[in-house]
Amino acid sequence: MKKFLTPLLTLGVALSMQSALAADPAAAEALFKSKPCAACHNLDMKMVGPALKEVAAKYAGTEGAVDLLAGRIKNGTVGAWGPMPMPANPVTDEEAKILAEWVLSLK
Repeated sequence: MKKFLTPLLTLGVALSMQSALAADPAAAEALFKSKPCAACHNLDMKMVGPALKEVAAKYAGTEGAVDLLAGRIKNGTVGAWGPMPMPANPVTDEEAKILAEWVLSLK
């Protein structure tokens, strides 16, 4: 039983830490600033890529938007906002989801 309980508890702690990060806008913004995202994106104004608030407005209320944006953050995309490609980013699946949730929460 101990063989199963320890990994299960470890997984629970890890998932709760990710949930806490997703629920904390300041932590999510710090994650954004720690990744290459900030080189091309700004909260309020277009740089190389669209302003994050524009992204939030475009996908507001769109079913599956978190998964869509998380996939684009992690794997890159081209054509969603014009001809400039967005490269893949060095993020985990969990980090990509946290970033996508944070972007979609911006007003």
